Amino acid sequence: MRNVVEKLAVWTGWLGRAALWLSGIGLVLMTAFVFAQVFYRYVLGSSLFWAEPASVILMGWFIFLGAAVGIREGYHLSFDVLLFVLPEKVRLTFFSISDLVVAAFGFGMLKYGWELADKMAATTISGLGVSGAFRFVPVAAGGALLMIFCAERILRRLAGLSTSRFGDDHDAAELEGNAVTGKGN
Repeated sequence: MRNVVEKLAVWTGWLGRAALWLSGIGLVLMTAFVFAQVFYRYVLGSSLFWAEPASVILMGWFIFLGAAVGIREGYHLSFDVLLFVLPEKVRLTFFSISDLVVAAFGFGMLKYGWELADKMAATTISGLGVSGAFRFVPVAAGGALLMIFCAERILRRLAGLSTSRFGDDHDAAELEGNAVTGKGN
């Protein structure tokens, strides 16, 4: 099981990096679009009709993809003072319960985000001329990533491996490096 989980960690590592890159590109594009809109409006006395709706869609993408990566890496907010005094086995059980709750939330995001996208598919976003589904697809995509990353974290614990950089015991980068080079286990 350990080898399978290590290979999964490599795959989800690539998936996480891709999501983070897409988030970063979306943030940069959104910033450029907003700057261009302000420049056109206040300097040129004109307006870019597509800048605001495009910026809002990009913001949805980088928020939901970035949040999912934050869950994978353990950089999300948590209140874990009690966990520092608990035995390791109990602490890891609580981490897994937390991951199950987050995965359930991700399932809700996937299910209802997809339903909203489906209901809005026939509409058009003014200014862009694309389907209204584009407003809600990031919610569904973020939910799918949350479920994948939470499942990975739970499987890592079951295999006796670290889940991330936030203190379980090992570093996720070390785990991914071991899976690539064949070291470990």
